[in-house]
Amino acid sequence: VSLSIEKGEFVAIIGQSGSGKTSLLNIIGTLDTPSSGTYVFDEYEVTKLNNDEKARLRREKIGFIFQRYNLLSLLSAKENVSLPAVYAGKNLQERSQNAKKLLNDLELAHKLDSKPNELSGGQQQRVSIARALINGGELILADEPTGALDSKSGIMVLEILQKLNAQGHTIVLVTHDPKIA
Repeated sequence: VSLSIEKGEFVAIIGQSGSGKTSLLNIIGTLDTPSSGTYVFDEYEVTKLNNDEKARLRREKIGFIFQRYNLLSLLSAKENVSLPAVYAGKNLQERSQNAKKLLNDLELAHKLDSKPNELSGGQQQRVSIARALINGGELILADEPTGALDSKSGIMVLEILQKLNAQGHTIVLVTHDPKIA
């Protein structure tokens, strides 16, 4: 695979189930390593980075949005959003303030203390988006972000991604649905 994504682009990768979309997203997100070739992100040749360097790159520049949200059931919306900032070494006040702002921006200010099972699918996905942005999210990787949502919530999530792209975030979305792309 040869792929070039420029900063600020919105790229949709379409393919059937099992075609390797998520595997490609995992390579882009530095979760997996390509079996051959090179991968350059920003000024980093990712294939030459050690695991700690890849983790730092993910933490500082990459946000993930998963189809099934991957929220921790025992944590509130605010705590789920704040979690990546813990690993980035941000203090409690900064984490809390940033999480509140992101959730407010995504129309979830009234759900700060709600657990995932108290949220609708669309609300959980917006919490997931806020979590992807807590450390900056220069690159947002979205794996079937509307796959588990009703059509109204799916449209809202796509509008949020388009707005983030307009603000300068690079978005890479994978989907099996050509209508989403």
